[in-house]
Amino acid sequence: MDLLSKDELRTLMEKLEGPCVSIFMPTYRTSPETKQNTIRFKNLLRGAEERLRAYGLRMVEVKKLLKPAKALIKDSIFWQYQRDGLAAFISPEVFRYYRLPLHFEELLVVTNRFHIKPLLNLFSNDARFYILALSQNRVRLFECTRRSVNEVNLKGVPRSLGEALKYAEPEKQLQFHTRTPKGTGVRAAIFHGQGVGIDDNKDNILRYFRQIDHGLRELLREERAPVVLAGVEYLLPIYREANTFFHLMDNGIVGNPEGVRVEELHEQAWGIVEPYYLKEQQEAAAQYRQWTGSERASNDIKLIIPASYDGQVDLLFVAVGIQQWGTYDPETLTVHLHPEAEPGDEDLLDFAAINTFLNGGRVYAVEPEKIPDKAPLGALFRY
Repeated sequence: MDLLSKDELRTLMEKLEGPCVSIFMPTYRTSPETKQNTIRFKNLLRGAEERLRAYGLRMVEVKKLLKPAKALIKDSIFWQYQRDGLAAFISPEVFRYYRLPLHFEELLVVTNRFHIKPLLNLFSNDARFYILALSQNRVRLFECTRRSVNEVNLKGVPRSLGEALKYAEPEKQLQFHTRTPKGTGVRAAIFHGQGVGIDDNKDNILRYFRQIDHGLRELLREERAPVVLAGVEYLLPIYREANTFFHLMDNGIVGNPEGVRVEELHEQAWGIVEPYYLKEQQEAAAQYRQWTGSERASNDIKLIIPASYDGQVDLLFVAVGIQQWGTYDPETLTVHLHPEAEPGDEDLLDFAAINTFLNGGRVYAVEPEKIPDKAPLGALFRY
C-alpha cells in the first residue's frame, strides 16, 4: 500500500475494539542497508508483544494478533522496495501498512485507538506535492516531499497519446511512426497528420489530457497536495483546459521532461511549491498570533481537548515527536494528564489532531519549536 487516501485515514482514526498497535519506522532503499529494515521491524514487533501482554492479552492472543505482521518479515520482495518510512497498523479488525515518502522517527504505540499524528503531514504541511510530467509519448506522476521523489504506479491513465486514441475514429486519429534519435537507443514516436490540421491535432491532445485528468481524479480523489505540470510550452495550456483538479499550480516546468533526470524535475518543482507552503503556514501562524490573548486562541490542553472533540477548533498546531498521555471523558468534559502512559491512556495530542481533522479543521503537525508559542498544542477556535 503506497497511497494513503483521506478515506483510509478516517478509517484508521475510528475507535476500534481491542488494542491497536501503531508502528512507525524509517526505511532504507538500497542494499546493504535494507537488511536493517527487517531487523528494526522485528524488534518493534517484539516490543509490541511486551506491551500487549501488559495491556492484558494472553500470549496466544498476542501471537494471533501479530501473526500477519510477522509474516511480512519473511517477504524479501516487500523489503527490497521501500520508500522513506513505513507505517503499520494492527488490531483484531485491521492490518494495514504503508510505504510513504516521510522519514519517521521510530515509534511504537499501543493504546485503544491507532496513533495517526505522524501521518498528518501527508495531508497538511510537509511540503508534499506531485509532479505530472507530460508529453505526447509518455505520462508520469511523481509523489514528492521536500527531500524525496517517488514515481506513482498509474492505473486508469493512458500512457501515451497513441494509447489514448487507440479506439478513436480512424479519421480523427493522429498517425505515428518511430525513429531513433541520435545518440540514444530509444525509438521515439513521431506524430503526423493524415489529413489532420492543427485544430484536429489540439483536439486529439485535449482528448488525451482529459483522459489523464479523469484517471488522476479517480486515483487521487480527495488529495489536496499541489500538482506541478512539466511539459513543452504549448502542451501546458492545453492540459490546463482539460484540468478539473483545482490544486494545479499556476507555474509549471517548461521543457520536454522525457530527457530530464527525475532529481532535476524535483528540484525545479520544489522551487515552485516552496513559496506556496511557506505562505500557507506563515498565514496560519499569523492568524493564530492575531488572536493570542483572547478567548479565540489557547495553548491550554485542558481547553483544546474538549473543543476539538466538539468541533470547535478551526486551526491546530500540534507537536510531533512528543506525547502527552492521559484520558478525556466527554460526559464530564474532564481531561486527566499523566506523566507516563497508564492503562486506558492515549496520546492527547494525537486525540486533538484526530478530532480537529475529522471535524474539518486545519492541522499543522510540526516540530515543537515551530508552534507559534512553543507549547505542545496551539488552537484557534471557531467561536
